[in-house]
Amino acid sequence: MPALKRILLKLSGEALMGDDAFGINRATIVRMVQEIREVTELGVEVAVVIGGGNIFRGVAGGSVGMDRATADYMGMLATVMNSLALADTMRQEGITARVMSAIGIEQVVEPYVRPKALQYLEEGKVVVFAAGTGNPFFTTDTAAALRGAEMGVEIVLKATKVDGVYTADPKKDPSATRYARISFDEAITKNLQVLDATAFALCRDQKLPIRVFSILKPGSLKRVVMGEDEGTLVHV
Repeated sequence: MPALKRILLKLSGEALMGDDAFGINRATIVRMVQEIREVTELGVEVAVVIGGGNIFRGVAGGSVGMDRATADYMGMLATVMNSLALADTMRQEGITARVMSAIGIEQVVEPYVRPKALQYLEEGKVVVFAAGTGNPFFTTDTAAALRGAEMGVEIVLKATKVDGVYTADPKKDPSATRYARISFDEAITKNLQVLDATAFALCRDQKLPIRVFSILKPGSLKRVVMGEDEGTLVHV
């Protein structure tokens, strides 16, 4: 039996690149979707927020000197592209997914409406939240915290390339050790960059735990929902 009933999975856009310089690596997105399918087959309700770094990175040079709000809107559109790719890959893998956008582009995806999103989750559909919060100056980490709170999920799962939160950067410091559990206050005191500050504060205020884990480890998402010791749990 899974230990979790409803989760929000935060994927970075960079995670979709695989070993490519930018864009979407086909094998990588298929493998991620297969991980998601494993947990939906257990009856876990899954919402997803995805970043846009893999696409925006390709145009980031051109955004130097650009108005911050304009650059942020470009980033939001990049997340819509990623969400469409993710949902279509899910369709091919036999998962029913719905993309809901925080900015209005009805010809492409439906707008975010909270009751509708909750209904989709209850029906067993995977809901992919696109376009961040719909506002500039907020990251997709903050969108993940916000949508997680709105959907009443039990936990926000931050999928990264590192298998948890460490005492130091494990790539630079071989003596760095992984925290199995850490409190929000301790993470703030030690300045551990779990999520950006706004997202982190929102999760703490809503008493919404975060688990940081590596999406690159096969079966890691399933181990998380089964309640195994995977990654780092940040709790109140």
